[in-house]
Amino acid sequence: MGQKKLMRFEAIKSFPNVLQYPEGMQGKWSDFFKNDNPLTLELACGKGEYVVGLSALYPNHNLIGVDLKGNRIYIGAKKCIEQGYTNAAFLRTHIDKINNYFAHGEVSEIWITFPDPQLRISRAKKRLTHPNFLRLYQQVLKPGGIIHLKTDSPVLYRFTLLVIEMYGLTLLEKDDDVYAKENVKEELQIKTHYEKLDIAQSNRIHYIRFQLPLQPLSNIDKQLLERVRANEEEAN
Repeated sequence: MGQKKLMRFEAIKSFPNVLQYPEGMQGKWSDFFKNDNPLTLELACGKGEYVVGLSALYPNHNLIGVDLKGNRIYIGAKKCIEQGYTNAAFLRTHIDKINNYFAHGEVSEIWITFPDPQLRISRAKKRLTHPNFLRLYQQVLKPGGIIHLKTDSPVLYRFTLLVIEMYGLTLLEKDDDVYAKENVKEELQIKTHYEKLDIAQSNRIHYIRFQLPLQPLSNIDKQLLERVRANEEEAN
């Protein structure tokens, strides 16, 4: 491990806005932030650009970036400290463990910004909008809670729309070319490190806003995989 990474891992141990695999936090985030403001998560937050940006836009919301990479969390956490954003924090853990850290209904919104699209069909279950993850989100989101996806991957965009269709989710908004509009919402103007790289080379940014149902999602994951395979093979 490089010297810079070691330095960052050591530094975040003393950051008041970074929690690493904490215990006993379910239902206690209002105590941590010392208020009852709505709680928003950014999953796979990387360097935390959205946590930083949303903290500035919505001072009456609490923001938590979730990621496993401590050296990346360091960058966003440091910026929040420097800017004096007391409504922002970072949680170092695996995404598939979030139900261990948040109580049912404790989270108001989830942002998924430029995650790894897991392009191979065999890794579709790793996509953060796969029903396996959506079932986890159901455990922590309040009724009517919102999920946002922002991505440069047309594969992940189409996949998520397919999931919404097949599982009867509530689609609130979709946009396959965010910056083509004249008036882009402030929250969508926040750019992450990966957005600037345009790894997918799609030259456009996709956005979806949707809600999960109260009832458990149908067990049709095999049918989903069959549709995904057929759709992606056709697209290629």
